[in-house]
Amino acid sequence: MADKVLDAKGLSCPLPILKSKKALQDIAPGGTLEVLATDPGSVADFAAFCRMTGHELIESESANGTFRFLIRARP
Repeated sequence: MADKVLDAKGLSCPLPILKSKKALQDIAPGGTLEVLATDPGSVADFAAFCRMTGHELIESESANGTFRFLIRARP
């Protein structure tokens, strides 16, 4: 179970990333954030976001039009 869940469904780029960036500020290093999104572009966006910020993208999956990302906050 993630330390925090962010529901970004229905939001378009760049809002899911911006809200995730803000949510990660409240998570202790090594903690996890689960993000739910419906924007198809979020798959590439979250991969790039994690690569550029040092956070770890642990899981990325989709089901029924919803994308789920599990991100570990950088230490």
